[in-house]
Amino acid sequence: MTTFASGTDTLTRDALTVLQPGFTGTTAPDWLLRRLGEGLASVGLFGRNITSAEQLSALTAQLRAERDDVLVAIDEEGGDVTRLEVRTGSSFPGNNALGAVDDVDLTREVAAELGRRLAACGVNLNWAPSADVNSNPANPVIGVRSFGAEPALVARHTAAYVTGLQSAGVAACTKHFPGHGDTAVDSHHALPRIDVPADVLSARELAPFHAAITAGTRAVMSAHILVPALDPDRPATLSHRILTGLLRRELGYDGLIVTDGMEMRAIAGTYGIERGSVLAIAAGADAICVGGGLADDETVRRLRDALVAAVHSGELPEARLAEAADRVRSLAGWTSTAKAARPQPAPDTEVGLRAARRALRLTGADAFTPLTDPPYVAALTPVANIAVGDETPWGVAAELFRLLPGTETGTFSGEDAGLATLAAAGPRRIVAVVRDEHRHPWMAAALDTVLRSRPDTVVIEMGLPQAPPRGALHIATHGAARVCGRAAAEIIAGA
Repeated sequence: MTTFASGTDTLTRDALTVLQPGFTGTTAPDWLLRRLGEGLASVGLFGRNITSAEQLSALTAQLRAERDDVLVAIDEEGGDVTRLEVRTGSSFPGNNALGAVDDVDLTREVAAELGRRLAACGVNLNWAPSADVNSNPANPVIGVRSFGAEPALVARHTAAYVTGLQSAGVAACTKHFPGHGDTAVDSHHALPRIDVPADVLSARELAPFHAAITAGTRAVMSAHILVPALDPDRPATLSHRILTGLLRRELGYDGLIVTDGMEMRAIAGTYGIERGSVLAIAAGADAICVGGGLADDETVRRLRDALVAAVHSGELPEARLAEAADRVRSLAGWTSTAKAARPQPAPDTEVGLRAARRALRLTGADAFTPLTDPPYVAALTPVANIAVGDETPWGVAAELFRLLPGTETGTFSGEDAGLATLAAAGPRRIVAVVRDEHRHPWMAAALDTVLRSRPDTVVIEMGLPQAPPRGALHIATHGAARVCGRAAAEIIAGA
């Protein structure tokens, strides 16, 4: 039963309602339960909060015992960005693999199964899918999180993903509006800028969001990016022109607008999280995502008080805050109705692996003989971006060890990675695993060194396959999820 603490006025409740905070630990802390009683309506979950499906179900039940209509949100894209399987790697390939297959029915099936698993654990809002058109191959933060570089392809798969996810009663949150694909800067670290004309933005970046809105996406997440053709002064998250003028009025979107994480340096390092949150709500956002980094009661209090003070000073109209809070409550109501109205579909536990197998692109397979002896797997490992995180395992070593017991592995980086790989491998056949070779000169140089001495090396690209294929066999997986590694290992071992 939903209860509110006595003495909590409407304005304060509304200010709490628009926040989507995170927390630390695998059970809900007392401060979070207290805030739910005072009006907090959403909670964001991250990998640090999850150890198993059973534990997650117990956690969401704990939250709902305090507030039965709470929105429980998660950043579960599948593929490289997983929270459900943060310590094992995802059972689903990511968007780029689905785009490589280009079967919208398959994308819908994958999203529906992912939604079924989330709903079974009590999660009802997913900060996915990424609708970004990855038009810049050097993009450091989107990459394989995008369905591809063609707007029409991204649009049709975004719509299919939204439909599939919401068929399970889990609200989709299409991101990162108006499009984060043409950036060379990671907004976790700084403020990216997209300098293209408005007509290019309309035809390229906005096409997938049109499709998502038509498909009925229940939420849209804003991007912390500066787009001078739309607003030369403020990033999208803080821009009335972009959130209200473009997304609401021009595109006709009337669902929930959620900000990307406010503690990301693109906002926190320029405006600060309190000022940024006030400007975001004033610009047209309805929910403030925070908690990836700042995850405590003090953060919630600071943001609540900043919103209340902005209303009292006249900077933030009270009606705008009330409207935002009403949209949060409306989405909570939809999730409750959607869950009750939809029969639980039968699990399809193999759909992710089927998709990963179909996404493989092989070069040199005709002359390749599957390995029978255990190889040496050299993972040429770049620094993971914050969205992906470095706690999630990736690669093919574990799957190859299962198929070829005795497989050994090592991780290498930097200018000596090639020579170190050769020394560690000894006489064993080398399987070199890379991630976005085209973005890392040291990685390309390491492959050069290895292939000069060992031309029979198998190369597996688990990022964007932009570099020319090379090696005795080259496998492009279009992502680094666990199932992508399994699909590649099956080819190498002839399983």
